[in-house]
Amino acid sequence: MEIGVVSDTHGRLARGVLPALAGVELILHAGDIGNEMILGQLETIAPVLAIHGNTDQGALARAHPANRWIEREGVLIYMTHIGGQPRHLVQSLPKAADGRLPQVYIFGHSHRPLCEMHNSVLFLNPGTAGAPRGAGLSVARLTVANGQASAVIVEVQ
Repeated sequence: MEIGVVSDTHGRLARGVLPALAGVELILHAGDIGNEMILGQLETIAPVLAIHGNTDQGALARAHPANRWIEREGVLIYMTHIGGQPRHLVQSLPKAADGRLPQVYIFGHSHRPLCEMHNSVLFLNPGTAGAPRGAGLSVARLTVANGQASAVIVEVQ
């Protein structure tokens, strides 16, 4: 299963995002959505599951949780907005209700893409799909199958 991962749109969606996500079966938005209209645009590609970020207020914050557990193709995914350094996060990973640790830890906030394995956990920050701060624009494509996960960062215009 191919999953698109975006974050930090802040009410803007770069023109290259939709083509970069073509063919995915699900899109995850890791917060700082900025406007519900962004989720509607993404839903033209695939269903969207979103969380709110630190700048999402009012209706966006009420409509979307602060974090979320998702399981697809035997892969347990945890999504939150503010992450940090994987080498530090790996010491205090959240546990699902059944006590399992995530296999994929998705976060945003920094606007800097990251895709690294630490202690068998894939840490994934797709960067920003709408509001660059020097690092450019990007999304991620996450592949999950048979209990395994891999991802790539895709730069967009």
